[in-house]
Amino acid sequence: MIGMTSYDLQSCAGIPASTKKLNDTTELWQYDGSMALPTMPADSGFIPVQSAISIYQSALGGGGTTCRMLVRVDHDRVSEVHYTGNDDEYIGTDGICSIITRGCARQRESTMRRVNAGPFGPVSAFHPPRTPPQSATATYSDQSGKYVPKFSKDDTQPVIQPVK
Repeated sequence: MIGMTSYDLQSCAGIPASTKKLNDTTELWQYDGSMALPTMPADSGFIPVQSAISIYQSALGGGGTTCRMLVRVDHDRVSEVHYTGNDDEYIGTDGICSIITRGCARQRESTMRRVNAGPFGPVSAFHPPRTPPQSATATYSDQSGKYVPKFSKDDTQPVIQPVK
């Protein structure tokens, strides 16, 4: 989805749950999704299925239920996508987030980037794709050069102070 326009993102992923304008060119869009875990019957009989699943979840993780997708839109184009929450599947990471991005994966939008790297590369259930470098306007505020952190043992002074 990196590089696609905000219009195409909205047409395949929907309207964001919330947005935050960072500066004149950059916004953060938030999408939320959740999925209920399938329930298993209580252990009975010869094979303790529920106990085995519980042991697997506590030892290796997975079986998540929620995802929050944060999208950085810079100059009306998607420049970064991050996933947070209890969003791992039993195998792989961020799998619960597919409920948000499924529309984009099923029908390619005209401004999406094609991924041709074989069956296991650059996108995998085991690692995220490489994030391209961001423009300075997308990652820095003009305020950040005027104010800097100044750490001291004096608790009466604010940490963020103007540059002198």
